[in-house]
Amino acid sequence: MTIIYMMFVFLFMYIIGNLIFVSKHKHLLIVLLSLEFIVLSLFFIMMVYLSFINYDLYMLMVFLVFSVCEGSLGLSILVSMIRSHGNDYFQSFSFL
Repeated sequence: MTIIYMMFVFLFMYIIGNLIFVSKHKHLLIVLLSLEFIVLSLFFIMMVYLSFINYDLYMLMVFLVFSVCEGSLGLSILVSMIRSHGNDYFQSFSFL
């Protein structure tokens, strides 16, 4: 029964991360933090589910490698955006 509660908590974390991702889209840093929060909640959901069915947890290591690559790519985009534009507002771009 506690596994069901844990899954609900992690699903709630996922929903909250998506709400923050959709509503706070002015700053790139907040968007990246909400994406990392979503990845963290997905990691916990996968960890509970894979341990519940007694499956090998090797897939979690692959998932963590891809999430670290995603985080470092987002951070490098943030740094290059701040160097070129001076801030992380999406409104400062000119998409022409």
